[in-house]
Amino acid sequence: MISVQNVYKQYGRTVALDGLSFEVEKGTTFGLLGPNGAGKTTLIGCLGGLLVPDRGTLSIQGRSDPSQIEVRRCLGVVPQFIALYEELTALQNLRLFARLHGLGGKALVQRVEACLEIALLTERAKDRVSEFSGGMKRRLNLACSLLHDPMVLLLDEPTVGVDPQSRNLIFESIERMKQEGKTLIYTTHYMEEAQRLCDHVAIMDAGKILADGTVPELIEQHGGSARIEARLHGDEDLIGPISRCLENNPTIHIEDRLLGFETRRPMADLTALYQAGIQLDSLTMESTNLEDVFLNLTGKKLRDS
Repeated sequence: MISVQNVYKQYGRTVALDGLSFEVEKGTTFGLLGPNGAGKTTLIGCLGGLLVPDRGTLSIQGRSDPSQIEVRRCLGVVPQFIALYEELTALQNLRLFARLHGLGGKALVQRVEACLEIALLTERAKDRVSEFSGGMKRRLNLACSLLHDPMVLLLDEPTVGVDPQSRNLIFESIERMKQEGKTLIYTTHYMEEAQRLCDHVAIMDAGKILADGTVPELIEQHGGSARIEARLHGDEDLIGPISRCLENNPTIHIEDRLLGFETRRPMADLTALYQAGIQLDSLTMESTNLEDVFLNLTGKKLRDS
């Protein structure tokens, strides 16, 4: 569906994209997770036909030129920066963008009404965009990209600076698109968004993809160990059975019936303890996440980058 092969883009001495390669399967959501300046917006610009790579190839639905009319008909772009006419109303903005997509007559009216409902802006349709909150503008920004019902969506940090209600609404819209079988590329620097929305995630920094895979795969391969603490039931000496269950894990520590250990396979180890009949009165687990993956790959925290 979407293919990016060895793509480079440079501005002066700054390398924005440094040999990026990946593929996105039809009907999946591909996340690009990285800090500001990682190259995410430049990549969206290339895929959307606004920028031309210096080297490399990219294609959408088998077509290598994103500016082709056949590609534009199936492609929707939600830019990071608000792309609306502030002096126009929400309704006027939607009608304008609908006409730019070639819609007219009854089809235009129906799609505009549907997109107002998606953005929960039907009651504010005749209000000027300049009167809207940041979250309302973001929702309208998304609605404008859906007017022609595209099967491919490029979403560049669509929740930046929005209120919780608008963020949840955008999440629900994206999850609905996934159910409809649309193919999405979603850029973000919020790891919780990537974990919630994306089927496949690529970790980006300084114009490169450092690692990619499903969220569980990335955490297993690059996330480090989870920390487990549990209070043991009973008074018998369990260090031997526990060591055998956990394959002599060197981090095992037992003191005052409190068991602690680190593991890269927490569920498998807990299952082994259960199957061995070792009872636990309480359990806490500090799991790894995509923030830990980014830290282990780059040596810096995602939010501080």
